[in-house]
Amino acid sequence: MDLPQRNGAAGRLRQHWNLMPAFFSELILQTDEARRSFETDPVILAAVAEGMSLERYRRLLSELYQIVWHFNPICAAAASRIADSEREVRYFLYSHMQEESGHEQWVANDLRAVGVDLVAVSEYEACATTRALIGYNYWGADRGHPCSALGMLYTLEVIASVYGGTFSSAIREALLLEGSAGTSFINSHAELDAEHMKDLREILNTVEDPVARRAVVASTRVNFEMVTRIFSGI
Repeated sequence: MDLPQRNGAAGRLRQHWNLMPAFFSELILQTDEARRSFETDPVILAAVAEGMSLERYRRLLSELYQIVWHFNPICAAAASRIADSEREVRYFLYSHMQEESGHEQWVANDLRAVGVDLVAVSEYEACATTRALIGYNYWGADRGHPCSALGMLYTLEVIASVYGGTFSSAIREALLLEGSAGTSFINSHAELDAEHMKDLREILNTVEDPVARRAVVASTRVNFEMVTRIFSGI
């Protein structure tokens, strides 16, 4: 069994936005292998088709909480180092941080809905791969090229907008969850990030520096690989 979007997913991404200037299209092409590795991973295929056990879903949300908690600090570190020549990226990150503010509480609410209290959330120790993912993105923002944060955004928003809705439906069915309880973060981002992707496309197409572009591509590949490993390890 495969994800519904497996065959031609990159093509559908390209068709979704007409008249794409070079870099966004280039980013899709150069990171397509990493995206396909995510969507063809056997654990991810099973999760999308059948959902997860309650315990595994609790672990996934707990790992996700850590990633979301660090999302804005990573973007802030990147924004602080972006040169005036790429000020539009800085302004984009400012705006995006505002939109994402407090979203870790959405994850915490979903954890409560599946029986995990706030004390357990605060005491949870993320797995090595989640720590590596977070550490890599801090490194890119603070020591590498700050535009690498756009690779993190692109990866997470592709996953959410293309696969989040299908995954949240499978989870609700598998765990007999009512309404959005327990899946509010994943389901809402499946809807929100379709619009976010449009905004991200526009800002990526303002990036002209070849070094910055390479940093975004490298970051996207690493983020896809790390997210794949996190799912596989749950």
